[in-house]
Amino acid sequence: MTHAYNHLAQKKPTNLSINSDLLAKARSLDLNLSATLENALAAEVRKAERARWIKKNQEAIRASNRLAEEKGLFANAYRTI
Repeated sequence: MTHAYNHLAQKKPTNLSINSDLLAKARSLDLNLSATLENALAAEVRKAERARWIKKNQEAIRASNRLAEEKGLFANAYRTI
């Protein structure tokens, strides 16, 4: 699996504004705020990068799909099912 970011990069302190009730509940559950934010942010980065890639390549994807519909897939000749 490729990573959305460099896991070895240096940590950088950041100020955030978070709902006070949510923060209190997270702290009462001993959640690691930094790790939780990094995981959620990495998921959002992957989602946004994927959407950007699809948008950038949508014409090529359409062309590939048209070709597959018209000519079939190369692997079809080797299917056993």
